[in-house]
Amino acid sequence: MPKPSQRSSPAPDPSTNRGLSRRTLLATGLVLTLSLLGAAVLADYFTGLPLDAEPRFVGRQSCIECHQTEVEAFNGSHHDRAMDLATEETVRGDFDDATIETHGIVSRMFKRDGRFFVNTEGPDGELNDFEVKYVFGYEPLQQYMVEFDRTAEVKENEVARLQVLRISWDTEKKRWFYLSPPDVSEKLEPDDPLHWTGIAQRWQTMCAECHSTDLVIGFDDQDLVYHTTFSEIDVSCEACHGPASLHVEMAKSKSLFWDRHHGYGLAKLKTESNTAQVETCAPCHSRRGVLSDDYQAGDAFCDHFNLEILRDPTYFADGQVRDEDYVYGSFIQSKMYHKNIRCTDCHDPHSLKLKFTGNQTCTSCHQHPAGKYDTPAHHHHAPGTPGASCVNCHMPERTYMEVDPRRDHSIRIPRPDLSVKHGLPNACSGCHVEDQLDQLPPAARESLNEYADWQEQALAGDAQLADLILKTDEWCDAACEKWYGKERHREPHFAEPLLNFRERKPGSAEALLEIALQTDLQTAAIARATALDELLTAGPPSPQAVKAARELLAQTTPAQEPIVRAAAIRVVGSAPIDPRAIRKTLLPELSANTRLERQDAARALVQPAIYSILTSNERHRVDLILLDIKKSLMATNDRAGAHMAWAGICEQRGDFQEAISAYETAISVEPKRTGARTQLASLLEQMTEAERERLQPDVLQRRQDRIQQLRKEELPFLKRDADLVPDNAFLQYRLGLAYYLAGEYPQALEQLQRAIDLEPQNQDYQLALRLLKEKLAEQP
Repeated sequence: MPKPSQRSSPAPDPSTNRGLSRRTLLATGLVLTLSLLGAAVLADYFTGLPLDAEPRFVGRQSCIECHQTEVEAFNGSHHDRAMDLATEETVRGDFDDATIETHGIVSRMFKRDGRFFVNTEGPDGELNDFEVKYVFGYEPLQQYMVEFDRTAEVKENEVARLQVLRISWDTEKKRWFYLSPPDVSEKLEPDDPLHWTGIAQRWQTMCAECHSTDLVIGFDDQDLVYHTTFSEIDVSCEACHGPASLHVEMAKSKSLFWDRHHGYGLAKLKTESNTAQVETCAPCHSRRGVLSDDYQAGDAFCDHFNLEILRDPTYFADGQVRDEDYVYGSFIQSKMYHKNIRCTDCHDPHSLKLKFTGNQTCTSCHQHPAGKYDTPAHHHHAPGTPGASCVNCHMPERTYMEVDPRRDHSIRIPRPDLSVKHGLPNACSGCHVEDQLDQLPPAARESLNEYADWQEQALAGDAQLADLILKTDEWCDAACEKWYGKERHREPHFAEPLLNFRERKPGSAEALLEIALQTDLQTAAIARATALDELLTAGPPSPQAVKAARELLAQTTPAQEPIVRAAAIRVVGSAPIDPRAIRKTLLPELSANTRLERQDAARALVQPAIYSILTSNERHRVDLILLDIKKSLMATNDRAGAHMAWAGICEQRGDFQEAISAYETAISVEPKRTGARTQLASLLEQMTEAERERLQPDVLQRRQDRIQQLRKEELPFLKRDADLVPDNAFLQYRLGLAYYLAGEYPQALEQLQRAIDLEPQNQDYQLALRLLKEKLAEQP
């Protein structure tokens, strides 16, 4: 019988095994490859630059390869032409033996051996040839600079003292003109600080920081020599984007990523808020003091600069620009700024040109229904005329440096009603005041080139012009009421309480406090800070002002911007209250977010009555910030004011020897400036009184001789200032006191009386004269 068959397993198919093996191998290999790639990517991501890597300036030649479009736009821009060496290619003025006569001085511009020269009055009052080493600016004017004091110690890559000639080239009219100071019509003598060889026309003190990249002033205040350097002579890429060495290093690496710690290696300007970008432009486009010399693009503005608030004569009381404010102080008042508009919404960041022409600059954003704004129904002027231009109504021009018109960036609605009430300017009258020219004799019309000329002459006391301006304001106000109705846009304005307070009207202080305490962002921070600061001009702040300032410091809302908090700190620091209360309020501000607030707090806490009650740890905290203040002051150590400010702080701390040294340096740095000698004499006198019993007779005599020497040396400069501005009561009063302290009593009586004649209501002047007369009456 046959055996039953058994099922046997089929033999494995070799081809099948090979297929499975390949898939497995491929999958495994893919996983391994991806893992290796992932590891490599992770390693690439985590292998970055050291945390403490410091960026360096490398120059725009490092940018060109990757950013050709931007560099092409930048070439020829005003930033590119901010400053340059004087060459055939860069000099725009006529140096073909051209001449100009000013105040009897004939200056001649000529070339010699391919170099450019000006023959003009020098620091010794004599005519000399001066070589033009550098040009400044491109249009609408170009200025020229001469180098002095280039000693053997000044290296080849360093710039010695540069002085800017007042003789300038008008690039539009192709003519030479003399750029006078705004309030000076007479000849400037060689010893005047405003003379072209004086400190007010010195490149390093007035211009350099904002016309070159990575500028280091490098003034030696012992040898009195400049060793100024820059990475690039003009305003180049890294002036706005920051030092680019890390960015270039990352770009040249083969990494897939930028650096996880350093980002792009440049300032981060494209943020959701407009603050970063606007505050990168602000250091050069603002009227400000310096808090630190180590600013880099992208840093917080108030960590390095102290913005000038709405003070007269820089601004009118409503915040309209009067003197040069360079844009930022105006722009942060605008609704545009508070709506997150930034500079590059209107300006190309590299060419600096407007992105659009005409009204399209505005309508590119203000795309309202047809007929709302860019139409006669809104502006009531014929299309194509000046009155139909958005900027002429909302950003009126004012000319500076004789030929350079600049627009007010507060971008405001004209308010002829405020002009009628308070004499403030408005854009409507800015055009229509010319309709009054036929009311003036021909000779009077010659000096009225623009609305600003009418304003300034009226403010200087020209009653006829003031009356004509008022008539124009009333006409414009009536037209606005006819066009827009009685309910037109006329909300309360901070200018009114500010002006009322300046006239010391009842209730005006309380109204200013209301402005300062607003937290709804309807009033710009610069106006709120101004309201607080203005209160200090009337003497010690009132209890209500101190209470308001404390409330502001206790708040942490976004409306409490650094400039507002700093003003509140100054109010509390000036308060006539228990020093312990000031200490308690201001000690926390030593840890405030910005250097501006911290420094103002330290300045208040160093007052002797407060500093003396601080604990050793609290004094140490204050002292550290005071050292930071000294560093910030020495950023401008070529100015006497920096050393005088530090001397004042040293006096408060009781460090009299350092104060004496600082005053002596101030005298050395600016020997023709007033103040340092008087302050030093007063300090030495106080020290002498305190130490009289311990001083040897010869030491006492030397000190008294030094005091008298200082006061006599100061007199000619005080007299110079009083003679230059004879209608300034304070300068006359100051000279009178100086005569008294120098023992020249007849001159003191005459000068104090002159001050009283100018300001009869000033009680300080009256008291000084009375005390002097009583002293003289007691003498035999």
